Amino acid sequence: MDPEEEHGGEVVLSAAEYEAVGAALSSLPGPARGGPAPSLDHLLQRWKDLVDEVEEGYGWCAPELDNDLACRAALARIWPLLPPRVRAIRQPELDSADERYRLATVPWPGRPEATAGWWKWRIPRRLEVEACEERGTDWPTGWEMMPFPRPAAVEVST
Repeated sequence: MDPEEEHGGEVVLSAAEYEAVGAALSSLPGPARGGPAPSLDHLLQRWKDLVDEVEEGYGWCAPELDNDLACRAALARIWPLLPPRVRAIRQPELDSADERYRLATVPWPGRPEATAGWWKWRIPRRLEVEACEERGTDWPTGWEMMPFPRPAAVEVST
């Protein structure tokens, strides 16, 4: 079968492409607590789901965001290892999620935008907190370890 052929609306990868994707994924650390190894689809979906959550208002603390961003770091790690055709097919999806994340976040003050791991150096524009949590003019609970004052563009709401 021609690997370029579409089958039922889905692109069909060659055996060599599947093998290369598997090899790229195997370069990632093993799954936590005996869970299944992530697939490329799973990593991209986790990234898009996190972007959705950040757009709506991120309701967790800064360390949890750092943990949630592991899916984007994993994508960055495997992306150069993927076959060129797989990258070309999936690049628009990754680019779209990246652009949405940039729009839903503000830059970390004093950090250059074009650095590797750029997603770790951005803060959600909208932080959701519980109504009972104490809020001053600075960071809400769970974000107070940030080494700079809360940027004016970061909104805290219930």
